[in-house]
Amino acid sequence: MTHDHLPIETDRLILRPWRDEDLALFAALNADPEVMAYFPAPLSREESDALAKRARTGIETDGYGWYAVQVKGGPDFIGMVGLNVPYYGADLPVWPCTEVGWRLSKAAWGRGYASEAATAALDFAFKTLGLDEVVSFTAVQNTRSQAVMRRIGMTRDETCDFDHPLLPEGHRLLRHVLYRVSRTTWAELRCR
Repeated sequence: MTHDHLPIETDRLILRPWRDEDLALFAALNADPEVMAYFPAPLSREESDALAKRARTGIETDGYGWYAVQVKGGPDFIGMVGLNVPYYGADLPVWPCTEVGWRLSKAAWGRGYASEAATAALDFAFKTLGLDEVVSFTAVQNTRSQAVMRRIGMTRDETCDFDHPLLPEGHRLLRHVLYRVSRTTWAELRCR
């Protein structure tokens, strides 16, 4: 699949391919301890650049992935939102799966941007890719992301809560909650 569906636009946002000038801003948000509170650790510049490269490659190879997000008439880059097939997915309670996720700069919090961009990503997942289901997951403590998951129509499946396979036993973020939404449920939600 090509990425000629890009950019994806919402009322306020543009989900687009990555640009070289996004890298410094992405590194700054990945180094922010508050943004990274529910990840194992903030990222170094090298780790951040590597993540952006994987995101860029995913879009070029698969036609979708973690998109760079910008505000119309505002900041050129506020973070990433999109769809991802976790490389460690076989160790998750649902597999195969595609997840929707987001990581935005602190300055972009509290404005509904994560919900707006994730909704656009889900529309693409169901209407263009034809996926049957999309999941999202986060550490139990990350109530802000769980609120976004509920706001965009996802439902927690407590039977699929899990210990994250990339974290060691006893890690403070080990336990994760899983939310899901089916194409049928999404269609019903969008008709309201």
